[in-house]
Amino acid sequence: MTLIGFKVANEQIEWSRLRELWMLVDEIDQYDVGWDFDHFYPVYCDASEPCLEGWTTLAALAEATNRIRLGCLVGAVPYRHPAVTANMAATIDVISNGRLELGLGCGWHTAEADAYGLTLPEVLGERFDLFDEACEVIISLLSAEQTSVSGEYFEVKDAFLEPKGPQSPPPITIGGTGPKRTLRSVARFADWWNTPFWDPAGYPALVEILEAHCAELDRDPGEIRHSTHVMIHKDASASEIADQVGSVIDAGIDQPILYFLPAPSQELVIRAGEAIATLGVDHT
Repeated sequence: MTLIGFKVANEQIEWSRLRELWMLVDEIDQYDVGWDFDHFYPVYCDASEPCLEGWTTLAALAEATNRIRLGCLVGAVPYRHPAVTANMAATIDVISNGRLELGLGCGWHTAEADAYGLTLPEVLGERFDLFDEACEVIISLLSAEQTSVSGEYFEVKDAFLEPKGPQSPPPITIGGTGPKRTLRSVARFADWWNTPFWDPAGYPALVEILEAHCAELDRDPGEIRHSTHVMIHKDASASEIADQVGSVIDAGIDQPILYFLPAPSQELVIRAGEAIATLGVDHT
């Protein structure tokens, strides 16, 4: 089964237009999963340009849509206490009636973190230690009746999280390609692994590394599905989109995510859906 993702960054776009795009995608059967991002500053323009907050936007989009699964690709774990993230995730899963995809990452945007006084550890080893511990807290709160974790970064004592959503926990996507720590975290926690930038030459080697981590952790690598971004420019033709998406699927990717650069037209989103339809993708 192949899923087709749709991503529009919540920057340089008015809420009304973003909502209209998602409601349109919700009616196009070729799209299965919709994504926004977790940044306070825009990525593709100057920091002073508009950027909607990703998680509150996602909650509103959960109410505005009925069919498409949805998530934040990916939530920057250091920006929020993991108990807060878990409660947000559970609430959105409730609102969406079990459609949440839970994206998690260790964070990278130092400019926004510094501007807001957020802690984004400069030493990568510490950042990944914090990330792994946060994942343990989040997954436990979303899965267990009661959670206690006493770690180096977080202390959770006999904690309840109710109501949980229909999914306990929702499927977890971890994004990144770091061979030593990111892929090991994927092997430990993830249902989905997202490679943020498609590199067909480097992808097979990363798969081998992920499989090696899975072997060390006694995890079946077949349990982890793969996604990647396919960048869609505003002037892309239907044939170009079909070729891009088709080549990624042929390489073994389970979820090509069509990343529409800000801010796409409805016509482009429809054109891309029509291009996908020509591929005969099995969504079932």
